[in-house]
Order: sequence, then structure tokens, then C-alpha cells
Amino acid sequence: MGEIDLHLHTTASDGRLTPQDLVKLAAELGLRVIAITDHDTTDGVRPAQAAAARFANLRLIPGVEMSVDIAEAEVHLLGYWVDLDNREFQQLLAWSRDGRVNRAHRILEKLAELGLPVEWERVRELAGDGAVGRPHIAQAMVEKGYVADIREAFDLYLGRGRPAYVERERLTPEQGIRSILAVGGLPVLAHPADIAGLEELLPGWVAAGLVGMEVYYAGYTPDIVGRLQGLADQHGLIATGGTDYHGFGTPDEALPGSVDVPREVVDQLIKRRFRLAS
Repeated sequence: MGEIDLHLHTTASDGRLTPQDLVKLAAELGLRVIAITDHDTTDGVRPAQAAAARFANLRLIPGVEMSVDIAEAEVHLLGYWVDLDNREFQQLLAWSRDGRVNRAHRILEKLAELGLPVEWERVRELAGDGAVGRPHIAQAMVEKGYVADIREAFDLYLGRGRPAYVERERLTPEQGIRSILAVGGLPVLAHPADIAGLEELLPGWVAAGLVGMEVYYAGYTPDIVGRLQGLADQHGLIATGGTDYHGFGTPDEALPGSVDVPREVVDQLIKRRFRLAS
């Protein structure tokens, strides 16, 4: 097991563990540095910080995972050390969350047309106090017996190109990058291996201020890691990593820390943070 995981989700968005329980799990697994990166919300950060204060050997980085859009694809940006109290940034995240709710309603309409009705009230219950996401709809579909598990729900219905998939309003990557930088954060490209045309897109994102890219990620083969590391080196990006843990409990889900992220990554991020602040 590794000691660093910079991509973790809680019940503040579509994770299954509360911030407190996620921090406890990370500490039990021997992690030293974690980042809370919920989708389009920072609501899980402060409860996680309070929980992490009880563990002397655990450092917590406040973060977020923002949804941005390119032609025919969805891209995610991780923002580390974002200012939690910046009003404009919180308004931007709220706008994005509202888009998630509208999207969820449209997905439910499509599912009903397919003969797979799912109640909005149940989806909202599954989301709890967090932002509604497709995993909550998938979980409701599992409960209904429409699919065997969450992965099957995405593969058959909810994934891009599937019959119940719905696009939603999002920022461009450049807008997302600049919004993270504007609140003192470090923008990092999440799970980039499947982005079509990544090599052609990266220069523009780097010019906008991208500072890092996930190279170490759950399920990435050595060949994929090598290719991404080469791109990171080429563009002067910090090669970060994490599991993207949601706590779904599926047999193939990577536990926090199960991706071996080099220890020097955190030092590199800290140095870049202070360089940008100076």
C-alpha cells in the first residue's frame, strides 16, 4: 500500500463514506497524505479536516473535482488548496451542482422512456446532503433490479453514448483551470488516459495554467503510466495520482492508498503552490 492518495470522494458528492469515515479509513490504512476532491463541492473538506486533526501522521489537502467540457467528452480537473471561503468560486460550484440536478432529472426521464422508471425521491435520498450524480441513479437502478451493479448501469445505460446518457452545461477546461488558479489552487488534470487527442489538447491547457496531471491512477498499466509520465515531463507538469475512491464496495474497487504515488509528488505540489503565491 502507498501512503499518498490525492483523489478521494465522500458523501458530500457521490462517495459512500462520510468525510469522517473516509479519514478514519485512510488513517487505518496507513496513509500519510490525502486530498478530499468531491465533485463540484468543497462541503466535505472541513468535516474531513476536523477528523484528520485527530491523527498526527495524516495530512489533508483541501480540494475539489470540477467538471469541464470539450467536444464530445467530459473532462475533470482536480483543484488542490482552493480557497474554501471564496464567494465567487462557491457560486461557480453551486451553478455546476444545479446542472447536475437538471441532468439527473433528464436521465430519469430517459430511463422511464426505456421502461426503467426510477423515483427522484430515492435518488435524492441516496445522495443525502451531497451533490446528485450518476452513481446515485445507478445505485437506485441496482435496488430496482434493473442491473447487477453500478458498473453495469454505466456500461448499459448511463455512460457516454448509452441510451440514458445526458450532457450538461459545463465550463471549458481553460475556464476551469483559471477559476482554480484565481482562488489560490493548483489545477491538475484527472484520469487523462482516455481523453481523445490528449497530446494536442495539453499545450493549450498548460498555457492556461495547468500544473499537474494524474499519471498514477487505479487500473493504469505500466504502459499507460509510462506514456502519461512522458507527456507530463514534456510539458513540465507534476505527475500526481490517486485511486478516485468512492466507497462503492464493488470487488474491483481500489482502496485508498492502493495506487503507489511517489512521495516526492506532494513536495513538488507544495513548491509549486508557494511559487504561484509569490
